[in-house]
Amino acid sequence: MVRTAGAPLAPGRLAELPEPTWRSLAGRGLPQFAGEAVAPVVVFYVGWKAYGLGPAIAASTVAYLALAAWLLRRGREIGLVAVGATFVVIQALVAFAAHSATVYLAQPVVLSASWSVAYFVSAAIGRPLIGIFANAWYPFPRWFRETAPYRHEFGLQSVVWGVYCLARAVLRLIVLLHSGVGGFVFVSVVTGPPVFVALVAWGIWHARRSFGRLDVAAAAD
Repeated sequence: MVRTAGAPLAPGRLAELPEPTWRSLAGRGLPQFAGEAVAPVVVFYVGWKAYGLGPAIAASTVAYLALAAWLLRRGREIGLVAVGATFVVIQALVAFAAHSATVYLAQPVVLSASWSVAYFVSAAIGRPLIGIFANAWYPFPRWFRETAPYRHEFGLQSVVWGVYCLARAVLRLIVLLHSGVGGFVFVSVVTGPPVFVALVAWGIWHARRSFGRLDVAAAAD
């Protein structure tokens, strides 16, 4: 078997990795996914309708920071958690200063477009971002993250996520400017969790298939 780049694969070490069952993957990744993708937007909308803009921003910010603290206690990637928490705080401060729900909700749209660029760039330089996020679902060891198959698999997935984030950002911005907050929240929910789940399920399936083939090939070396 020819390996063109990255660290060599060791059959014995591949065999030592825990079995990536659907149950174990969902149990590790779904709580974080649901908290980051759904909870802050829902909390904001409910708070905005019930108490007004200020309390809604505060409640949404507190909800995300509570999630960040929970993730840190569980030993998740501190860099990603810190970036997310920092953005949420900045988003809240800007919205408070502007006193505008549109400004508050437009910021994640800009962030989504920025993430799409980051996905494309990370895939191009061989450091795919999805490879980092994948560790929320499965505890890939550091040595395996340095292999060419790992970078190739998650480079492909990073490009797919980049296309999705860019398309969603454009759609949400159009809806926010033309239909207001209610339409924005509706589109965010429709294009968020259902598509996220579909992409994550596809990503898990594709990675399991790709790395499963590696296992077989490595055992035959």
